[in-house]
Amino acid sequence: MPKYDRITPEGTRDMLSLECEAQNRITGKLRRIFKKDGYREVRTPGFEFYDVFAAHAEYYPQESMYTLADGRGRLMTVRPDSTIPIARMTATKLKGAETPLRVYYAQRVYRQQQELRGRSGEIMQMGIELIGSSSFDSDMEALELAAKALAAASSGRFRIEIGHVGFYNRLMADLTATAGEKETIRRCIATKNYAGLNDVLDGIRPAGRSAHTAKGAKTVKTVDMIRKLPRLFGGAEALAEAAELMNGYSRELTEQLDYLDKLFRALKKKQLADNFMIDFGLVNQANYYSSLVFRGYTTDAGSPVLSGGRYDDLFADFGEDLPATGFGLNIDMLTSAALKKKSGTLAKTGSAAKSDAASASVSASETKVRIALTKGRLEDDFVKLMERAGYDVSEIRDKGRKLLLSTPGANIEVFLAKAPDVITYVEHGVCDIGVVGKDTILEHGGVYYEILDLGIGKCRFALAAPNGQNPLADAGATVIATKYPAVTGRYFESLGMDVDIIRIEGSVEIAPLLALADGIVDIVETGTTLKENGLSVIETIRDISARLIVNVSSMKLKKAAVDGFAGRIEKVIK
Repeated sequence: MPKYDRITPEGTRDMLSLECEAQNRITGKLRRIFKKDGYREVRTPGFEFYDVFAAHAEYYPQESMYTLADGRGRLMTVRPDSTIPIARMTATKLKGAETPLRVYYAQRVYRQQQELRGRSGEIMQMGIELIGSSSFDSDMEALELAAKALAAASSGRFRIEIGHVGFYNRLMADLTATAGEKETIRRCIATKNYAGLNDVLDGIRPAGRSAHTAKGAKTVKTVDMIRKLPRLFGGAEALAEAAELMNGYSRELTEQLDYLDKLFRALKKKQLADNFMIDFGLVNQANYYSSLVFRGYTTDAGSPVLSGGRYDDLFADFGEDLPATGFGLNIDMLTSAALKKKSGTLAKTGSAAKSDAASASVSASETKVRIALTKGRLEDDFVKLMERAGYDVSEIRDKGRKLLLSTPGANIEVFLAKAPDVITYVEHGVCDIGVVGKDTILEHGGVYYEILDLGIGKCRFALAAPNGQNPLADAGATVIATKYPAVTGRYFESLGMDVDIIRIEGSVEIAPLLALADGIVDIVETGTTLKENGLSVIETIRDISARLIVNVSSMKLKKAAVDGFAGRIEKVIK
């Protein structure tokens, strides 16, 4: 029997003194800031009853939590979030207290993470909750405090995006669509999957005479607004574009837009506008937050390091009617960024280090774009797109053994990688942009924006079987071989079929010939290989092609550079 007495569980790790000291410096700064603004510390138990989070299973599903049973057999969970337990505590221990209440916390949360994705399951968080006020001033207080916190805790430049879930909720209420279609729309908006969003909306737009009825005209307008929602992000220009788009649609949207405009103008008066931007596509937790939402990014982290918003309906789960707003910071990510920054600075001396600290993150980091490009056929096709877009690709074509390739005359680096690695590099922020097939995206998932269908690498996911056989018609046990077990599992689940899936890394077509499987799920381009091995397509699961994906932080901190590159590529796509 193996012993695990010398290692830590997956998702956890030991912290040595250097990291502890860096984290203590950050948490110490934040404590002083929070206390100075009138916030007092609270702590909640590391264990909570599962019922505390049951109403929010959409965001904290049971499989993402560490669960256990107490001595009486009651289901418990290790704390996956701090805001919900603080709401429980306020509704019970602080019931009837004078409001607004200002509290802050510094404690760990625990979440199950996908294996081998480099994400920690044990996360140190600090944050604030402003409870009992729904005023404009309370939202401004939260935003200003978030800016102060990031300025103190980050090692480089930062930016906070603000949005309003009311836009999305109103448009969804006006849209005649199924629950499944609405969920697909939400995911596409959240990930800025413009191509996917267009696909689902094209199937909803009224056609023919129905488009000219009052109801049809309303649907057409709603669809057009939803289509543009994820692209509406930036500074004052995003507000102006939204005002033009939403003009005359509804008083509710006009009021919400006016509120964001009022916030942005107030931030400008406080000379904070350069650190803020508007994003109308912030819909990740549209049912959790009630209005204002915001997220923070730094130049040294590939994922959001701050997340917050207004959650006026949360306390109803605990029998109270209390408006509230707040935010949380990922201290582990901020600590890691600070240590990397310090290591880089120590490698320099004198005025060079001071100059870098003052200007490098402002200029080069916001204009340089690093691209992870899938090797092979996609590599060749994408290089042709770059060439048609006017980029010098001579070094990429004549790459030799170089790993990082430059484009003369443009501040762009290209890195060649295997398809799954492209997603990893983009998700972790070491590359700003990735070029990868939709097959890999569907199989591996991840957190990034999918902004462009490149129209290259076209093929399809298909279910195939030996000629004359059909696994979909078999009543008995069915075995499917595939390189894509996640895609295959979701496909058969959608059909209500139980199948046994065998993962194959090489030529999948051989599995039915050797009687290992009844059929295969694979990508098919021409179908020639299937025919030569006595197989035929039973059903096409979906069409796929190559996509341009973008790291979420890069999309906000390098917006001009990313938009500029993507725009030039989009113009030459046939």
